[in-house]
Amino acid sequence: MPRSPFSPQSPQHVVVVGGGPAAHRFAEAVLSAEDHHVRLTVFADEPWVPYDRVQLSKALTGPAGAVDLTLGGGTVWQDPRVDLRQGVKAREIDPAARTVAAADGTVTGYDELVLATGSDAARLDVPGAHHAFVYRTLDDVAAIRAEVERLRARYGRTPRGVVIGGGLLGLEAAGGLQELGAEATVVHSRKWLMNAQLDEGAGRSLNALITARGVRLHLGERPSGVGLRKSDGEVCAVEFRDSADLEADLVIVATGIRARDRLAFNAGVATAPRGGVVIDEACRTSAEHVWAIGEVASWNGECLGLVAPANTMAEIVADRLAGGRSTFDGFDTATKLKLSGVDVASFGDAYGETEDCLEVVYADPARGMYQKVVVTQDARTLLGGVFVGDAEPYNALRPLLGRELPGEPGAYLSASGVDAPAGDLPDDAVICSCNNVTTGAVREQISCGVHEIGELKKCSRAGTQCGSCVPMLKKTLDLELAKAGVEVSRALCEHFELSRAELFEAVRALDLSSWDEVVARFGTGLGCDICKPVVASVLASQRDEYVLDSGRGALQDTNDRALANMQKDGTYSVVPRVPAGEITPEKLIVLGEVARKYGLYTKITGALRVDMFGARLEQLPEIWRELVDAGFESGQAYGKALRNVKSCVGSTWCRYGVQDSVGMAVRLELRYRGLRSPHKFKMGVSGCARECAEARGKDVGIISTTDGWNLYTGGNGGANPAHAQLLAQGLDDETLVRYIDRYLMYYIRTADRMQRTARWQEELDGGIDHARAVVVEDSLGIGEELEAAMARHVDRYEDEWAATLKDPERLRRFRSFVNDAAPDDSQDYVLERGQRRPATDAERAAAEAGAGPVLLTGPRIPVREGAAGGTPAGV
Repeated sequence: MPRSPFSPQSPQHVVVVGGGPAAHRFAEAVLSAEDHHVRLTVFADEPWVPYDRVQLSKALTGPAGAVDLTLGGGTVWQDPRVDLRQGVKAREIDPAARTVAAADGTVTGYDELVLATGSDAARLDVPGAHHAFVYRTLDDVAAIRAEVERLRARYGRTPRGVVIGGGLLGLEAAGGLQELGAEATVVHSRKWLMNAQLDEGAGRSLNALITARGVRLHLGERPSGVGLRKSDGEVCAVEFRDSADLEADLVIVATGIRARDRLAFNAGVATAPRGGVVIDEACRTSAEHVWAIGEVASWNGECLGLVAPANTMAEIVADRLAGGRSTFDGFDTATKLKLSGVDVASFGDAYGETEDCLEVVYADPARGMYQKVVVTQDARTLLGGVFVGDAEPYNALRPLLGRELPGEPGAYLSASGVDAPAGDLPDDAVICSCNNVTTGAVREQISCGVHEIGELKKCSRAGTQCGSCVPMLKKTLDLELAKAGVEVSRALCEHFELSRAELFEAVRALDLSSWDEVVARFGTGLGCDICKPVVASVLASQRDEYVLDSGRGALQDTNDRALANMQKDGTYSVVPRVPAGEITPEKLIVLGEVARKYGLYTKITGALRVDMFGARLEQLPEIWRELVDAGFESGQAYGKALRNVKSCVGSTWCRYGVQDSVGMAVRLELRYRGLRSPHKFKMGVSGCARECAEARGKDVGIISTTDGWNLYTGGNGGANPAHAQLLAQGLDDETLVRYIDRYLMYYIRTADRMQRTARWQEELDGGIDHARAVVVEDSLGIGEELEAAMARHVDRYEDEWAATLKDPERLRRFRSFVNDAAPDDSQDYVLERGQRRPATDAERAAAEAGAGPVLLTGPRIPVREGAAGGTPAGV
């Protein structure tokens, strides 16, 4: 290895211009080298110690002044070899003289100069744009917070915020405005959000997810100006050339970044046509002894505002200055949206642009999910992926980018129910792309005695920036500890040391009623997408209040917030409860009329219900008003709750029936409707041993015999089916209900998050025998307490849609796009068997070529009465 250019006798002077994350990482790297004899001078424009811009949204939404984003705790700046000059701007660099002139009048010489000046937020070049805010720095965040408070005090109402830009920063800014109590509208020039990272299918799904959060969208048009009132010069609108203006009190521009390359340009250092300081594979610029890292650096004509490449560049320059020969070979463009309740991720070749690649796509209508994995033509090597609605596969797949998958690509999607185990990752697989931490490095830390997730993050640096790798990091920790025979922590996440079961009991004991109370008493930080939905479920299970009230709406998953399941085309399904499948002809007629009126696709499901698909968000209240007036209730198909109780005909009509299975199923479904739990659960009641209701495939199954009811528990279908096991037999009606009360409430109190009854029952110490002891024998002495808890749920139950329709404030959640009152006609449909369904990509392409089916457009196509085959009106 070449000798270090730094001599032990004469410490060399490195000047860094810029005080952001790239400068921080460079300082860490250059000071940690064993043979570096160096002193650093760092010019930072901002008055702050370098902080984490990735987590800027926490400063926007967290308690004012209480969120510390300082990188690494600021320890690197305490090193005596470092002079951090906060709030001092570099005005001029002279590569020939090797000097930096600063705004405070000083001129500082250097041996090596590192440009880490980063970028500025792009601004609009339209009239009135100087009145808009940007979302880039801590000062920007403070200004936005102060403006929201000023507007609220001035107008005495909710401020109306408009964010221009539908990328990562724009969506975070919109979410932040909501958290601050302002209305939020996102204006984006394309037809779908995050178009740089997501294909059309994923983008349109994200449109619907964001709309379901109450953020309004104005898509496909650029602003022509920011309107100001003549009377006082205050912002009053965002203006457009081709559509109506948007009312606005506050405008935030988040349309991208522009490299801060002016210092380099003025000094004659080569810059790229599209901006940025040109670098080679060693991050050298065109000037001797001058390097560039981070967002200001242009590699192959491109600058990118992501953490991972900035960190990599910083470490390369540090290595080069120490005599190393490491090189930069490109950007890692993996992204994960950090907006509560919205799960979005993409990595690698998300658009499927690699020649002859294959795209494995899955969309789950029941869960409002879009997932795509891109692989080579032989379906072996992973090239990329896109996930919207459920990004869980991202954690397992991201480290395998460019590698041969151990199994079929489809097995790594949520539909398969299979998670790629952490143990399958080779040691050289990068588990944390932000900090370039390999799985092997993490395993080494664990083997050296690091057994807590917080300590593991600190020691390995994995998960300390964007945080998207933390779930995989925890899986790796748990697996390695299990291999070593060490007891694995049951902590819910890094914000709660308690398990879900422990948290449930603690919340119950203290009668806590809100997220703020729970996190103040038992948690730390601002929470995450693991703990927030869990706390929401725990509070809903215990208090039986309207699920979106008391500040719990922001904690819920997307479907819960819309009280409906989002579909792959961005519309929603309507699923009324039909207890036990028993329905009067009058109610059947209502369902048919509603479906025909709103042009909904209808299907009778295996759950003995009629599902109606294709409703827009703002149509949901209209549809449900008609259904509620006709006596229907929500079927809770969107929640982790009771889905349905399936039954056969039973003794009422069937010649083999032993007992009234329909009557019992109706009783049970009305008793447990709306009961929130760790996961969805289903029930079945069969009237005889022929088992037509398939009760043993349910979480709770009841089979009639001549001696009474037999009760089975812990079954489920899906990707990992399990047969229910016999818990008790020969029960009368009242005993049966009492045992089910106990079983369900014990499950709700003690199961882990997202754990079905089958897995929970398997993991009980003693399995079904333990469950039987608690439920039947009351071995813990809590039988009456569990029954009382269930009785409270029954007494407090209120249909969520009926409650929504009574309250204008609750109805405000269901609003359409703001730039067009007409129905959105951007989705294509195909008429099939007399009903419309979303067109596939292949059908769209064929139609454009004139060889495919006729495409229908628009979300609502009523069927003409009496038309043969149900031909839609106007087609």
